[in-house]
Amino acid sequence: MKKTLPTLLFSLFISLLFAGNVMAANNDLPLYSKIYDEQRDPFKDAAAAITLAKQTNRNVLIEIGGNWCTWCHKIDDFLAKNPDIYQQLHNNFVLLKVSVSDSNENSEFMKSLPPVLGYPHMYVATGKGKMILSKDTAEFLHSSDLSGKLAGTYSRAAWLEFIDLWAARNNAQNLAKKDQISGGSSNKHSSNQSHNQGNKQSNKQG
Repeated sequence: MKKTLPTLLFSLFISLLFAGNVMAANNDLPLYSKIYDEQRDPFKDAAAAITLAKQTNRNVLIEIGGNWCTWCHKIDDFLAKNPDIYQQLHNNFVLLKVSVSDSNENSEFMKSLPPVLGYPHMYVATGKGKMILSKDTAEFLHSSDLSGKLAGTYSRAAWLEFIDLWAARNNAQNLAKKDQISGGSSNKHSSNQSHNQGNKQSNKQG
């Protein structure tokens, strides 16, 4: 079925509207939500993020990674190409990007968190600073068992499910699930293992 000109124009308008909303939202974000900066103090940024989350009835989403991290850039690219998910993510979470690198591991801050399985790694905390989830971001990927272009790429359904489940409105329920605070699933597909095992040195060389 061929699309008519009005239909195509309407689709273009919607795409531009979403893109405009994303750009506007990005401009309103704190700097710690937009970039990895190894010179920033993660303790001060975490305190600011928690305060903002409490004021806006959101949770804090801590993303551990760095400018060297290939998969960190892939997440940014995925969100840029899926503006509806980007919008929902920032509507429900205050994003805090914490840089780890060879020159600054931010070791004191990292000691306060459950173990990192790979990069990027995510944690969810409440507006009161209570940690409720340690998230292996490989779980956002389509299964490597799939054929075609979807294999090893980020899944819209997985992201939307995550946002819905770990939003602040579910904190009472999630806080009751003590077993959710763990190092993540041990059952990973080979593509997920590749996602996790990419070390910083290889990313820098790549």
